[in-house]
Amino acid sequence: LTGYSNNYIINMIIMFLIIAGGIGFFTWDDIYTHKFHIKRYRMQSKIILTTTALLIILPAVLFFLCNFKELPFGKRLILSLFQSVTPRTAGFNTADISSMTDSSQAVMILLMFIGGSPGGTAGGVKTVTVTLLAFAVLATVNGREDVELGHRRVSMENVMKGVCVILLQVFFLVLGTFAMCCVESDVPFIHIMYETFSALGTVGLTMGITESL
Repeated sequence: LTGYSNNYIINMIIMFLIIAGGIGFFTWDDIYTHKFHIKRYRMQSKIILTTTALLIILPAVLFFLCNFKELPFGKRLILSLFQSVTPRTAGFNTADISSMTDSSQAVMILLMFIGGSPGGTAGGVKTVTVTLLAFAVLATVNGREDVELGHRRVSMENVMKGVCVILLQVFFLVLGTFAMCCVESDVPFIHIMYETFSALGTVGLTMGITESL
């Protein structure tokens, strides 16, 4: 979609579709059933919507500050937003990813690792899993035995499932990156890592090295 980077309408429509597919069918059921009465949503839907918003806004701010400085404000903003939305599920890009800063590429790798939300069309370890593990870490640091989300206790079984999902994903990412490094010794490490995370997260983004691997 690099040829449409100036078309705000196409950018906004594609971003909406990416987000719509990534938040999951259960969340859409809550939105359809309860409309703007967010307090009635499932806890999972609340976590998904909050985490999704943070994973769009915070990376977009970073991309805006670190990249596209030669462009007008409007185009710079839409490029930053699009590159923030697309790594967690879609695989489209409107900017040359290889020309972005190392910090921006690292953030995109993290977004591809997280992926979308349960019950949706995205890959990755899922937003709810990452949120659950983050609260489990906070509980451990604060010396609490129970993990709580929104004043509700989370069973240790669910916490362990989340740990297993992330550990398995990390294992295959390390294995894939190591294998790629052995075969493609002349390719920069960040490019190999980006390619591996993109493949395992079923994202489809690349820094332009896929066809030469």
